[in-house]
Amino acid sequence: MGTLLMSAKERLRLRVLESVAAGTLGLGQAAGRLGISYRQMRRIRQRHASEGDAGLVHRLRGRPSNRKTPGAVREKAMGLCRGKYAGFGPTLASEYLSREDEQSFSHDTIRRWLLAEGLMPRRRNRGKHRSRRERRRRLGEMTQMDGSWHDWFEGRGGWCCLMVMIDDATGRLFARFYAKETLAAAFDVFGRYAAAYGLPGSLYVDRAAIYRSDKEPTMEQELAGQRPLTQFGRAMKELEVELILANSPQAKGRVERVNGTLQDRLVKAMRLAGIGEIVSANRLLNESFLTAFNEQFAVAAAEGDAHRTTGEPLDQTLCEHHLRRVGEDWCVQWRGTLLQIEKKHETLDLPGKPITVHEMADQSVTLIWQGKTLSWHRVDHRPRRPKPKAAIKNNRRWQPAASHPWKTTPPAARPSSPTAPQPLQREENQRTVLLR
Repeated sequence: MGTLLMSAKERLRLRVLESVAAGTLGLGQAAGRLGISYRQMRRIRQRHASEGDAGLVHRLRGRPSNRKTPGAVREKAMGLCRGKYAGFGPTLASEYLSREDEQSFSHDTIRRWLLAEGLMPRRRNRGKHRSRRERRRRLGEMTQMDGSWHDWFEGRGGWCCLMVMIDDATGRLFARFYAKETLAAAFDVFGRYAAAYGLPGSLYVDRAAIYRSDKEPTMEQELAGQRPLTQFGRAMKELEVELILANSPQAKGRVERVNGTLQDRLVKAMRLAGIGEIVSANRLLNESFLTAFNEQFAVAAAEGDAHRTTGEPLDQTLCEHHLRRVGEDWCVQWRGTLLQIEKKHETLDLPGKPITVHEMADQSVTLIWQGKTLSWHRVDHRPRRPKPKAAIKNNRRWQPAASHPWKTTPPAARPSSPTAPQPLQREENQRTVLLR
């Protein structure tokens, strides 16, 4: 059985047809999801039924283009490039072929042919040209965030991560030290920033696993044009903060450059202060360093402030959300334990329904159902039914071991049993019985 290559569009059609075959989706509904007519959907299903999955693959795949240059014409042009126009670049060779030999080809076509024939060396790709992006107009319109893993204490302490947030319009800096760049660290630094200044309009981050999900989208997500979200992405969506994933470090150059500045200025400031651990380093940032840094380097925004304020606390949003289903015993399984929902929620009829488990950075847990906080207590395990004691049966025939005296002692040397009657006595007893 060979390998069948399918495009994303063809794989989506295959999933929809499987739903139609399973009876969970009607043919008209399937046509609506795929954006095609009902008749086209019928033809696709008939082709899939007769040819299998290969019937969904485009008929022209693997076939040469109708506009492909004939092989003899291409070979003639390449023969001229090997001899008459040897060493010519694609643009110059295209001009001479058109002017001198009446063979008109674009310079891109000649370039591809020269590379395929090995007649033109592959040059090293130059760095992509980048234009300096203008600052945003308003304060808080976009904030860049990045984690800088560095030997901040110069050997006086272990390596740690500085989570840096910088406003794109003003260059105003906000930073805090953490052991590593984790989801909890990202939640904490964003929550502290939002508590101090408000929610930004957008957040520019890199493509780390905290912010980017590699999961395959479901069929509903593909049809809706959505991508799977990480825990951090889900929180930003709930807070209506646009999460922008940079395609290169240069794209968020403002925060990358300030990381280099901090690795010089902040390291020396902590050296003078004799700081070698995270708690003292965060105290230095809050008390003096950030204020002095912003006074020296931050600029005024061209327009007003775009930060948004929220009247509700953000702790229930900036945490991990996990979907769980309530069991028939009103328990929720969570990390090897059971969370028993209190009886006072009996009117909610929760067994079999999904609820959301909120886990904070300190491992505390909150159960939420339709915006309502549920009371619960932890139980070690479910009560187990006592197992009935089964009767022990031994039907095996007993055999003495090889070292038993019966097997090691000859029969003649075996002692007679003291309770066994002698042969003469047995005969006399038999005679007595007969006489009676």
